[in-house]
Amino acid sequence: MTISEGFIPVTGGNVWYQKHDNQTNNAPVIILHGGPGSSHWSLQGLRELADVRPVVLYDQLGCGKSDRPTDSSLWNIDRFVEELKQLTEGLGLEEFHLLGHSWGTTLAAAYYLKNPTGVQSIIFSSPCLSAPLWAEDQKKNLKKLPIDIQRTIQECEENGNTDSKEYKEATNVFNNHFVCRLPEYERPAFLKEGAAYKNTEIYNIMWGSSEFDVAGNLKNFDCTQELHKISIPTLYTCGRYDEATPESTKYFSTLTPNSNYHVFENSAHMPYIEEPDQYLNIIKEFLRS
Repeated sequence: MTISEGFIPVTGGNVWYQKHDNQTNNAPVIILHGGPGSSHWSLQGLRELADVRPVVLYDQLGCGKSDRPTDSSLWNIDRFVEELKQLTEGLGLEEFHLLGHSWGTTLAAAYYLKNPTGVQSIIFSSPCLSAPLWAEDQKKNLKKLPIDIQRTIQECEENGNTDSKEYKEATNVFNNHFVCRLPEYERPAFLKEGAAYKNTEIYNIMWGSSEFDVAGNLKNFDCTQELHKISIPTLYTCGRYDEATPESTKYFSTLTPNSNYHVFENSAHMPYIEEPDQYLNIIKEFLRS
């Protein structure tokens, strides 16, 4: 395995990347992490995909190992699309595959719909392709929790107490149901370490402070009416208990002509952590084909 890393200049600063190459001579797959404002950290296990084709991990501007400029006007989807194009050009890639997770799927879709040339396939892992639909789904998920948890989250958001201990404890219950269902002691150490690489300012500007009501500049993002334009091979995946619900994920797949759909039965939003072997097998099979 050859591992190379460095920085690519993009609008607003430099982004860090790392390429894992097992000499397969295939077009690489670029991993688009979640957030906005997270990092590649929780997705580092996807380097194992290099058995099939080279893997490019990178941290979007403002988080991870990339530069952290203070210009808040940089935090919008159009600049992140431009950033991805600058990354592919900086790496000299004429053909590549995209694997986006969560917000990374928003970016993957927006990128392809603007710059389809060179993209060979897309994997939408736990997709967020409609911010309004995502918010609706989280309200439905919330109703599956005990009534006291629902009431605490609702009251804290109505009263602006989202920094309170009660709110954080209640949202932890939500996260343990719909984000990662592994008990704390089974979660890899790097998952907790990844918190230090996040940039909550980007998340708050683009999404907002609440998972249940989008208030940021992604509030009206919805590309469902354009999914029919994605003509390349496409794979949609999610967990059975995912924030990106199986119902919505399947709906997106029905709108995409050349797509497949897979549910990881024992996972929530992080099947690459919760069912890593099966996740890698499904993704490798798709990338081989």
